[in-house]
Amino acid sequence: MNNCTDKKTEDKPSVIKEFLRYVLVGGIAFVVDFGVFWVFRDLIFGGKDSTAIIIVSTTAGFIAGIIVNYLLSMKIVFTTDKQQQQGRNLGALITFAVVGLVGLGLTNLLQWLGESKLLATNLGVKIDELFFNQGKLVVRCFVSGVVLVWNYVGRKIFVFKD
Repeated sequence: MNNCTDKKTEDKPSVIKEFLRYVLVGGIAFVVDFGVFWVFRDLIFGGKDSTAIIIVSTTAGFIAGIIVNYLLSMKIVFTTDKQQQQGRNLGALITFAVVGLVGLGLTNLLQWLGESKLLATNLGVKIDELFFNQGKLVVRCFVSGVVLVWNYVGRKIFVFKD
């Protein structure tokens, strides 16, 4: 085997392991994000529906989640000396935040689309209130999965380059 092939084989498991650690970190951040989203949506706003409430609840959860994500990413995911150096400067922090802001935009857009277009219309079939409330949470889970992938790829490419 040539060195190029050996290098690709060596790098693949480390990227997979790194992504799996990011999934763990993302899962923890998701629990924080989801918990704050639920507190705002159901406790503070009493489950009321409006675009403003969706955006405020989603944004509050996302901000809490991104803080947890950054702290844990630096401790658990991006741990090489080079990544640590890349992640601990103002430019990296700004880029991390910009990737997060794109994720926030995706989160708000997809949550709003999921709730207002898919669940509210339900393809013209009337749905009961219980399903609609559970549907919001299902939409939130799907949206979080999409944004998890964006966040890892964006941060890997723009902040923690190899």
